[in-house]
Amino acid sequence: MDNPQIYHPDKILKDPAFKVLTPEDTTSAEDNIAAFYNPAHEIHLVKKPKPTPGPGQVLLHVRATGICGSDVHFWKHGRIGESMVVRDECGSGHESAGEVIEIGEGVTQWKKGDRVAIEAGVPCSKASCEFCLIGKYNACPDVVFFSTPPYHGTLTRYHLHPAQWLHKLPDSVSFEEGSLCEPLAVALAGIERSGLRLGDPVLITGAGPIGLVTLLSARAAGATPIVITDVIQSRLDFAKTLVPSVKTVLIERGLSPQECAVQIKEAAGVGLTVALECTGFEPSIQTAIYSLKFGGTVMIIGLGKSEQTFPFMHLAANEIDVRLLYRYANQYPKAIRLVGGGLINLKPLVTHRFKLEDAVSAFHIAADPTQGAIKVQIQD
Repeated sequence: MDNPQIYHPDKILKDPAFKVLTPEDTTSAEDNIAAFYNPAHEIHLVKKPKPTPGPGQVLLHVRATGICGSDVHFWKHGRIGESMVVRDECGSGHESAGEVIEIGEGVTQWKKGDRVAIEAGVPCSKASCEFCLIGKYNACPDVVFFSTPPYHGTLTRYHLHPAQWLHKLPDSVSFEEGSLCEPLAVALAGIERSGLRLGDPVLITGAGPIGLVTLLSARAAGATPIVITDVIQSRLDFAKTLVPSVKTVLIERGLSPQECAVQIKEAAGVGLTVALECTGFEPSIQTAIYSLKFGGTVMIIGLGKSEQTFPFMHLAANEIDVRLLYRYANQYPKAIRLVGGGLINLKPLVTHRFKLEDAVSAFHIAADPTQGAIKVQIQD
């Protein structure tokens, strides 16, 4: 049986034990509760069956899960692009770490009590799959990415996962940090595709969670100077606490991308060769393009609307490359080494922590920019 069948959402939705919980319902510490969204743009807790691991599978107690911007987007807007559409109740969460509590037949690399980071994208891993075969498994057409509709996510108490897509956490890395290895994997994949080299002057557009993780990663990769932009001053102030040497530029609403680029160039003081674009917002991408010197590279890490307009002739006349990113591949081991080795400190990013039972409140905080949250985590 292939992964899309093994992890088919109906196995949970049609189970008699599945129930959407009301505020009046009570649960126990053993109940398998989870946070789900649906086509009506509701976010709520559900109770679902506790799974049993089959061959090659591991049952995990999920101990920490971060709320990603994509989780909020699926809740609020019901879709990302044309293919990722919420059509039924769907479990959220894909930034998770947990503890092994039971192993299935044939699993020899894990034992009860092992602490692991959970790689949420599970490809087919078949020799007949071109992209799995060459290591670009993020392009596998049969990938199951937990929390991307229709597949249920990892923001749950108990989660069933293929043994081969777990990564051991060293004793020095907490569950909280293990969860943050997922957005770190995104940043590392972007930096790898950008071709950033030691000493490159870099622009980072957007000081949200991905932008801040990208800032930490670019600093660890030897970029200097680094300029970071945002429309919210408090986020830029937070970036300064992470990397005191970073140069910050507050983007004023109403200014054109060209005008913003002038301010960025002045702050940098040298020609910028790489832009790591972490918003996916069209004016921000245009600003990044105008900020680079001849021969630069714009690496678009953020997700945005399906169709966007770029200054074609400026790109051509300045030989500026535009590259894009689809998730990540082969980044988790690197992410864990960087955190475990002390090269990247993710701890300050978690600003709000909630119990699993309070996951709905956590979503509302994560979705409200006025709350000042950087990374909201649910811990169990």
